[in-house]
Amino acid sequence: MRHLSTAARQARNGLNSVTKALFGTLANAAISLGMLILFAMVVPAFYRWAITSGTLSSADRKACVEGGACWIFLRLRFQDLIYGGYPVDQVWRVNAAGLLLAILIAGAFFKTNPWRQQFILLLCIAYPLVAAGLIAGGLPGLPRVETRLWGGFMLNLVLAVIVVVGAVPLGLLLAEARRAKDPTVRVLAVGFIELWRATPLVTVLFMGIFILPFALPPGFGLNKFLSVATALILFNSAYMAEAIRGGLQAVPIGQLQAAEALGLHHWQSRFLVVWPQAIRLSLPSIVNTAIDLFKDTSLVVIVGLFDVLGAVQQAVKDPKWLGLATEGYIFVASLFFVVCMTLSAMSKAIERELDPAQRNAAASDPQSDAAAH
Repeated sequence: MRHLSTAARQARNGLNSVTKALFGTLANAAISLGMLILFAMVVPAFYRWAITSGTLSSADRKACVEGGACWIFLRLRFQDLIYGGYPVDQVWRVNAAGLLLAILIAGAFFKTNPWRQQFILLLCIAYPLVAAGLIAGGLPGLPRVETRLWGGFMLNLVLAVIVVVGAVPLGLLLAEARRAKDPTVRVLAVGFIELWRATPLVTVLFMGIFILPFALPPGFGLNKFLSVATALILFNSAYMAEAIRGGLQAVPIGQLQAAEALGLHHWQSRFLVVWPQAIRLSLPSIVNTAIDLFKDTSLVVIVGLFDVLGAVQQAVKDPKWLGLATEGYIFVASLFFVVCMTLSAMSKAIERELDPAQRNAAASDPQSDAAAH
């Protein structure tokens, strides 16, 4: 009963806070009322267009009703929108990689899982290699699929994962270099970070396609996908560096001194004591940068990589599907919304679990811990 009353009190306080934020002042009340009126006008009209008059299943466009959504466009072009030019008979490999990722994430977030640490290690270390072997080829019995065939929403996801995996460790090194005592190292790090932060992303993409190959040694070539991925890693590492630098500055110097007093070497102290705390403190900024990066992957269409947005633009050019861009863009917006909200929810869950105050409270209250289990 005590826990129930506490939950009810927290819910009531939350409701009061929301009510105060929406209607606490005359200006807030006017804005909230205006938004409610706007929703009342837009939502019913959208429902009529999308559901009441929408066509969900048919063999072709002839069954679509004028003035209603033609969702069969998405069903018939689903392969192109999700997988691009990936071979149809090999799509199961992409699905297997996605299913394996979902299983590992679920196992890593399930607190009562007795093999939780093993799931986390598999997710961080083994999964990238297995996923690369599945999607690109390389595992026994799997033919190689060239990156020029990758496209659709799969391309956005794969590109975002590769860039985050590469940009976070590089950003950590840049953050350390920017705080280094050696002025040469510090100046080089600052110059690198400010150069990429001052360069528009569109320019970076064109640099990855046309300029990066000239900077590589002779005979060392990169295809278009790898060139864009490399450019995006360098670009986003600058933003990751600034996010992580804030976390490094927030870690008290006494943490490093205490670790060294216990006999750890300088870099052991940073790796085992300082960096984990800095990453925890920087996690909101890192996730925010990752979400921006994921949305920015839609810009690769301008350099000839057909992601999900490029697939929609290509599909609506088909004479059979002219005028159906709205359905395609709603589909793309929904996919990006779901992924970004999932990333945000995962970030909040990790923050709550790593919060020292909550961990100490849970450790000091065995009854609440038993109730949670």
